[in-house]
Amino acid sequence: MTVHVMIIDAHAEFRALLMHHLTTIWDDAVISVYDPVSAGHLPAEFSGAGNDIVILGSKQGDREPFEALQQFKRVPGFPALVYFGDIRPEERARLQKLGVDAWFSRSRLDHEELSSTLNRILRTRRQPARWHRQDSGDGNPDGRPNIKGYRLLDRLAVSDFSSVYLAERDTGGSRVVLKVLSRVPDLDDGFDAFDRFLREYELIANLNHPGVIAIYDLGVSDDYAHIVMEHLPGGSLRERLRHGVSESEALSYLRQIADALVQIHSVGILHRDLKPGNIMFRADGSLAVIDFGLAKRLKLEAAITGTGEIFGTPYYMSPEQGHGDRVDTRSDIYSLGVIFYELLTGRKPYAGTSAMGIIYQHRNAPVPTLPKQLSRYQPLLDKLMAKRTDQRMQIAAEISEWL
Repeated sequence: MTVHVMIIDAHAEFRALLMHHLTTIWDDAVISVYDPVSAGHLPAEFSGAGNDIVILGSKQGDREPFEALQQFKRVPGFPALVYFGDIRPEERARLQKLGVDAWFSRSRLDHEELSSTLNRILRTRRQPARWHRQDSGDGNPDGRPNIKGYRLLDRLAVSDFSSVYLAERDTGGSRVVLKVLSRVPDLDDGFDAFDRFLREYELIANLNHPGVIAIYDLGVSDDYAHIVMEHLPGGSLRERLRHGVSESEALSYLRQIADALVQIHSVGILHRDLKPGNIMFRADGSLAVIDFGLAKRLKLEAAITGTGEIFGTPYYMSPEQGHGDRVDTRSDIYSLGVIFYELLTGRKPYAGTSAMGIIYQHRNAPVPTLPKQLSRYQPLLDKLMAKRTDQRMQIAAEISEWL
């Protein structure tokens, strides 16, 4: 399960150090970085939504860090909160009183301690949700909800706000995936979580394309809200890459993903987290792009601000995305170029000892050179992974035309 972490601190070197530690703990972690000095302090309505852990450093510009901690702890359903500072005895007592999940000295960081603590926090936070009607007999003994018309077979993923289940329809017995809101609108995070849940549904419900996961239905009752999605039993592209893919398979996958991007971009959606783990296969071998958790409509501003914020997985981020600059559909095209290189060679184009080192290479290192036997694809790779957006392929449809 992908871990989403947000780092809030004014020192770039400290943020880079933390990103290195986090990507060492979880190699596919999705990390967002926020500078409260250049981008401004986060507003009171900031809920941390979409993150498993929010890390707050003590360098908050002209703001006392405990003010930010108090603001975050007042928000119902806020993600796990971890603090880095100069931990003195009086600070420790204040952190305990606030209910901060963990704290560390920013000057004496122990990797093993950080890893074990963060994984413990995740295990605790991702325990099965407690359903508010369970005590009255409306829930299953193991805490799973009762969704009319479906039999839940297995839980595939869980977060603070939702759980994902493999399910079977009562009528016909076909298998689907249910994403179930963990908190109903009259509790805790309430309407904010419910609104985010509806927005995710609305974002992709109207996409009708074989290269995009199908959304069948949205159900809302007094107890639960749930999204019914297509079940993709063929595993992920990430798993296939571990075993190696042929040249013809690489071209087929590239064409299918590019065609999906044409449809996604045509309705004004930017995926922002295109990577092998977010590409799944059906039983017939066709693929579908999934996980629009970081997606946004191009005409809308980012949830916090467009400045000083980095979303995505470092290995697949475009140069502009990795540096918190404004992104458009050409950022997804760059990510597809990275995937294409990995499909052809079996390795990622850039490697490094830290996430920031990889991000630096995406902007400054040359486009990687393919082996001689694959050199006929070099012009295509150069256009997909061009560092400057004006030199990159401008629309995804150009990929199929080139092929």
